[in-house]
Amino acid sequence: MRVDLISREYPPEVYGGAGVHVAELVRALRGDIDVVVRCFGMPRDEPDVHSYLVPSDLAGANPALATLGVDLQIAQDVAGADLVHSHTWYANAAGHLASMLHGIPHVVTAHSLEPLRPWKAEQLGGGYRVSSWIEKTAFEAAAAVIAVSEGMRRDILRSYPALDEARVQVVHNGIDLERWVPLDEPELLRGLGIDPDRPSVVFVGRITRQKGLPYLLRAARLLPPDVQLILCAGAPDTPEILAEVQAGVAALQQERSGVIWLERLLSQAELSAVLTRATTFVCPSVYEPLGIVNLEAMACAAPVVGTATGGIPEVVEDGVTGRLVPIEQVQDGTGTPIDPDRFVADLAAALTEVVSDPEAARAMGRAGRERAEREFSWSSIARRTTEIYASVT
Repeated sequence: MRVDLISREYPPEVYGGAGVHVAELVRALRGDIDVVVRCFGMPRDEPDVHSYLVPSDLAGANPALATLGVDLQIAQDVAGADLVHSHTWYANAAGHLASMLHGIPHVVTAHSLEPLRPWKAEQLGGGYRVSSWIEKTAFEAAAAVIAVSEGMRRDILRSYPALDEARVQVVHNGIDLERWVPLDEPELLRGLGIDPDRPSVVFVGRITRQKGLPYLLRAARLLPPDVQLILCAGAPDTPEILAEVQAGVAALQQERSGVIWLERLLSQAELSAVLTRATTFVCPSVYEPLGIVNLEAMACAAPVVGTATGGIPEVVEDGVTGRLVPIEQVQDGTGTPIDPDRFVADLAAALTEVVSDPEAARAMGRAGRERAEREFSWSSIARRTTEIYASVT
């Protein structure tokens, strides 16, 4: 079987969890099947990986139209594949068109859903309506839709009620347990401006509405004064959300020491070292299908304090591997807390509880590593994905 796997992101051009997922899945699948990767961006050196740039005539177009320009090129080149598998709306049109053009099954993996990210209209303007149309069309026509969590499956069926439930399967995200291991390097942390001997709360993620960073900045004001806040945050969706975060960080830095913002993309070793020394990792997302970054933290033996939304409760076992923060959310697709002040207070209370008991935090971190080893290996995820391929070919 030859599977053409389509993704906007692929190493070295990876900026989010979907790109990590695709890279790890390809590596795990290649032990059993022929995988050809078709991705956006500059040429790669890896065999059977083909890259595509936006056509020059669309270079200044709305990002949704520029994406379609790439997708059309990819759809043509899928000829000869037995199955096409697309990841995120950026690749969904290529998969859908390739399926029709070449008469092959199309499998979609949902890493997020456009109806649940209405703030993307800030980024795409009218292109958000185009991206939403692409996703809906591709999902409803796909031979199979893979959700990365049970929470995501519920969101898919709620967002696209025309879908046959039997076509929506759950295959969790995974973690490379050989690469992501505890790495205790205090001098490396000092080089990043972090005091390895002070307690720390660590955030890792893109600067986007769904990650809840403004709520974390508010909660950080309520943390014990000796606690560092380490923000590994970049790739802002819009100038507006970047400006909001910049203002929040600047205000916080005026109030307390140890507020460290690392805007550049850290290497895997650097991030492992930051996570290993974290008293706790925090995932304040208001929308999160699963959150590979939570698995990365767990693999480095860091406890996780996360919002009880989306797929996070399927990863974080409350009181065992970390703490879940309750949230009541507006049902308009934004995920906005009904009572933001209550959410901020509950987030601060959970973080304070964990950082105030380092011994218990370390025990939760060890339990998190054990859970990652037990339930989230890429070999089992590749096996389940291959089973879905076989069921539609």
